[in-house]
Amino acid sequence: MENQDPIISLLVEEKVLDEATLAAAVAQQRQTGQSLVSILKKGKLVNEEQLAKVIAAVNNIEFVTLSPDMIDPMTAHLLSYEMANHHTVIPIRKEDRRLIVAMGSPLNLAVRDQIEMKTGYEVAPVAASPAAIRQAIHYHFSVRDVTKQTIVSMRLKKPGQGQEDDKLLESKLTEAERGSAKLAETPITRLVSSIINGAIDSRASDIHLEPRDTDMRVRYRIDGLLHDALNVPAAAQLEVISHIKIMSEMDISEKRMPQDGHMAVQHDGRDYDLRVSSLPATGGEKIVMRILDKYSGKWSLDAVVPLPEDNQKFRRLVSSPYGMILLTGPTGCGKTTTLYAVLQLLNVPERNIVTVEDPVEYRLEGITQLQVRPVAGVTFASALRSIVRQDPDVILVGEIRDPETAEIAISAALTGHLVLCTLHTNDAAGAVSRLINLGVAPFLVASALLGAVAQRLVRMTCADCKQPYKPGVEELANIFGKHLPEKEIQLYRGAGCNGCRNTGYRGRKGVFEILPVSPQIRRMITDGTSDGQIKQQAIQEGMRTLTKAAIDEVFRGGTTIDELMRVVDMRAE
Repeated sequence: MENQDPIISLLVEEKVLDEATLAAAVAQQRQTGQSLVSILKKGKLVNEEQLAKVIAAVNNIEFVTLSPDMIDPMTAHLLSYEMANHHTVIPIRKEDRRLIVAMGSPLNLAVRDQIEMKTGYEVAPVAASPAAIRQAIHYHFSVRDVTKQTIVSMRLKKPGQGQEDDKLLESKLTEAERGSAKLAETPITRLVSSIINGAIDSRASDIHLEPRDTDMRVRYRIDGLLHDALNVPAAAQLEVISHIKIMSEMDISEKRMPQDGHMAVQHDGRDYDLRVSSLPATGGEKIVMRILDKYSGKWSLDAVVPLPEDNQKFRRLVSSPYGMILLTGPTGCGKTTTLYAVLQLLNVPERNIVTVEDPVEYRLEGITQLQVRPVAGVTFASALRSIVRQDPDVILVGEIRDPETAEIAISAALTGHLVLCTLHTNDAAGAVSRLINLGVAPFLVASALLGAVAQRLVRMTCADCKQPYKPGVEELANIFGKHLPEKEIQLYRGAGCNGCRNTGYRGRKGVFEILPVSPQIRRMITDGTSDGQIKQQAIQEGMRTLTKAAIDEVFRGGTTIDELMRVVDMRAE
């Protein structure tokens, strides 16, 4: 093989690729005319660090094995988080008028020019692996780090100055700025932005700001559990809460009544809606912000229900032109996400789909969505009465809470509409007795109900730090009881890494108990048979219980026994 190309020479010298792979890449280069670097990158023949080393060596640029402690914190913040993250760059240190910048793409002259214009320094690029740069950015622009710098630079209010400063802060914001996170780069703005951006980067679903006597605690809900993020000094609490309330178009002078608001933010080129709620409490107002990714509404049923067996059962249920499908489970178990995925499946031009929700969390293109407003007289029941006169094919009822809503929903299901609803019950069979307890006659439930689905969310074992292990007798007893298996079983758990915040878990997945209403079960509902007997009949007909679904996920290595015990009541089986 000819080794004139310096990239080829380096790859051979460093033994990055074997000769056969390298020869194939060179042949592809000659055949297509693509650059060798492009071929290596597209073919994933080298990792990010190897590729960065190759590019640096060929262009006589220094390559550094970057770590966060190599970087001067003040120098790092010469660039904004958005710019550093977008271009995968971070300033390391200053040398007179030169700024040493670690770059994932050190040959990008346009980015160098932007950095020079922003900082006023001459840029001296060094190469580093993109992963190392991202880790350094996360470290130096973390919510804790930004908060420390912000608190130092913030002029804390004097006692008794709260209301005057609130009015001054409100007067400084124009109407265009309200409801947007893109405000002036003041210390308080940076602090609030860092809290929100930190939550988004952490994949949090909610942000909790909880005033206490000494400080304000900020917590993120990640994969269903709350984690401490930082503490904001008590002297800055009023400014933080007032700023959030102004951005959310709430009344900052009202501190004795709960309020709801909304703001829109942009982070890493993506748009997010934040649903904001304030609650007066001892010590001050508590703020909770629900983070809604506007693009994550484009789910498919295959993504939400990936297991083929469950996916097919869902598709068979929703293929019926009319009838009722119930989704059950506690708050926060993913019912709305699953229902939206079903709506996406049903959303074709030939169907008129109308929803009534409290609240409307995501806007779905091509679907009419109605927000419940009890103050204005718009309840689930009153909205349903209006909806059935709108010639709908599919109706989604956010929650059946009272007998009137249950009666109208059942009536709609019996008169040619496909009705999707949620209920708060522990299992699928419990949905039957719940409807009957709400006053719906058993024969009407039997006639209208197509099926009931119970759902839970389990945290998934982190793919980056997943390790096999052999469970002990106590762990196996949680699954098998006294009848332990004779053969040796191998399970998986996460050791903990930066990607999962050392929890061993990253992301969540739904587990389902799907109960289709068969002719036999229909007769049992009409006869007033108990939930337990209906459940046993469904199991005989092939229904997989929630517990069995979660156990199967443990054996597949998707989650752990600890998570199984946290989410599913094993005593219910």
